[in-house]
Amino acid sequence: MVKRIAVGMLVFVSMLGLSVFAQSDVSGTWNAVVELDLGSGEPTFVFKQDGEMLMGTYEGTFGQADLTGKVTGDTIEFTFGAEGVGAASYTGKIMGDTMEGTCDYGDAGGGTWSAKKGG
Repeated sequence: MVKRIAVGMLVFVSMLGLSVFAQSDVSGTWNAVVELDLGSGEPTFVFKQDGEMLMGTYEGTFGQADLTGKVTGDTIEFTFGAEGVGAASYTGKIMGDTMEGTCDYGDAGGGTWSAKKGG
């Protein structure tokens, strides 16, 4: 009986560990909605992920730009140069085919964002 409980706990802890360290893969096109202090927009992000390293593009109100960042577990962070406002930085949580978080556009202000994986 004690052996069964120990084995059961070991399996549970192993499964818990796998879910904590599971790496999300965000590669693909994401359609976003961004709400800033100055207004809103609907940019498109195209991500290419290699391990934790993230590369891709932004296309939206502030033009087009290459982006770089990282994915750690279910957390995403990335930055790009936005026309007229300098660097933009995003941080968020990945939840399968959706993600959401906060963003900072320097002098243009900050806000929130959400995105859904497209085709």
